[in-house]
Amino acid sequence: MHVGHIRSTVIGDSLSKIIRFLGHQVVTDNHLGDWGTQFGMIIYGLKHFSDEAEYRQNPIGHLSGLYRLVRKLVDFHEAVAGLPRQEQLCTEQQRRLEQLQAQPLPADKREAKERTKELEKAVLRLDELREEVAGLQAKIAAVRQDARLNGLAAAHSRIDAAVLEETAKLHSGDEENLRLWREVLPYCREDMQRIYSRLQISFDHELGESFYHEMLGPVVASLRQRGLARESEGAVCVFLEGFETPMIIQKRDGAFLYSTSDLATIEYRVKTWNPDVILYVVDHRQHEHFEKLFAAARLWGYRDVELVHVSFGTVLGDDGKPFKTRAGDTVGLESLLDEAESRANQVLAELHGEAGDPLPGDAGRIAEVIGIGALKYADLSQNRASDYKFSYDKMLELKGNTATYSQYCYARVMGILRNAEATLESLAASPGPLEFAEPIERTLALALARFGETLEEVLVDYRPNLLAGYLFELTQTFFRFYDQCSVVQAATAELRTSRLQLCALTALTIRTGLGLLGIEVVERM
Repeated sequence: MHVGHIRSTVIGDSLSKIIRFLGHQVVTDNHLGDWGTQFGMIIYGLKHFSDEAEYRQNPIGHLSGLYRLVRKLVDFHEAVAGLPRQEQLCTEQQRRLEQLQAQPLPADKREAKERTKELEKAVLRLDELREEVAGLQAKIAAVRQDARLNGLAAAHSRIDAAVLEETAKLHSGDEENLRLWREVLPYCREDMQRIYSRLQISFDHELGESFYHEMLGPVVASLRQRGLARESEGAVCVFLEGFETPMIIQKRDGAFLYSTSDLATIEYRVKTWNPDVILYVVDHRQHEHFEKLFAAARLWGYRDVELVHVSFGTVLGDDGKPFKTRAGDTVGLESLLDEAESRANQVLAELHGEAGDPLPGDAGRIAEVIGIGALKYADLSQNRASDYKFSYDKMLELKGNTATYSQYCYARVMGILRNAEATLESLAASPGPLEFAEPIERTLALALARFGETLEEVLVDYRPNLLAGYLFELTQTFFRFYDQCSVVQAATAELRTSRLQLCALTALTIRTGLGLLGIEVVERM
């Protein structure tokens, strides 16, 4: 799993928790890609590059290495084949831009504005093409500059086509490929589960693409029998009103596509769980696919279930491009978690160093909660539709819209209660009237009363960032209350009890709200 999986994982988990909390019945299903081309790559790698001793000693590491090797060789050959065309497109776009730049701007302001926009778009398109060319050149250079890789690329000149053949053989029931697939799948699942466990995320079901394989032929047959799909240039397609291109459900070689398995998934989910709404938490690049899928499903007869694509943007690095390692590889999710915990340890050490206190005995566990929480919140606090820049430093700040800020607030409240020899349970067991001696007390009470309303707002468009924003505002309000009002040394016993109750309600709301975002709290920081 890599950094690209963090958004779908934490957004989906948070939404399921919030929807359940509001009283709805929820079924979560992690639709695993356990049947696609990546397994064709692993099978090819096992057949041609595997070291038996290394495989037995470290199966997960070895399989990951095989996948990366085959992926690199496939990318190399695809880059070699695609580079001339991309360079040609780049040259043509350069000429087009030069022609536009050579033309004088029209005297008419409106026409001049349109020409300026056209120029800007042409510049952006040229930049995109140049980036694509540079990316292909980098993939080629990475192999050609490595003697071993260059030799393997020459020896496996058909690797891109061969991988697709291995995938097709798997899907057609080839005994050897099925055996290898069954052998490696548990290792892949174990690797993913280790990360899900660290994130404390679980699913009711994990029905991967392989689960639906036997249903794909009947899906195509059903659509053809109803006159909803027909052949076009050898492929079976569903032609949808409002779309320029059809949705292909079976290629000319007989292979099925994601669209076919996604239709089978809708059929299975409706028949099995009878849902009112199905949410697909998948990145925005799949927007057109889901528009076609939902249109085809409605055409097929699934009109009584609401189908929603909960899309999200990309995690970016400081350069504004998709977050990568220095070597240009996609950042592994596990290394992201390790780094977040390591930096949380530093924050904790600095916090106690400034206070002159020793680190608590469970500092490792506290750092884990802070680090994982910071990582999740950094994503969930963003408008899901937007790209966002990833920054370890910003996500672990003790002030600002971070999980660490709210966790710190919770720990401070628990410290106040300890000093007052009170607990959340004792205050909840004997609630009393609230007194507002200062305006900030009423402001805090009103902020607390908005919690339920905020959760309902989240569900309007499935945006967990609204809950994160609410918790940030609540934390800010509490710290203003804490600065202006003495709690333990309040003027009267009644006011002391009232302020303790405000503290307890704040702690409970923060703990519940962060919990709905999949984030834990700690009683001491």
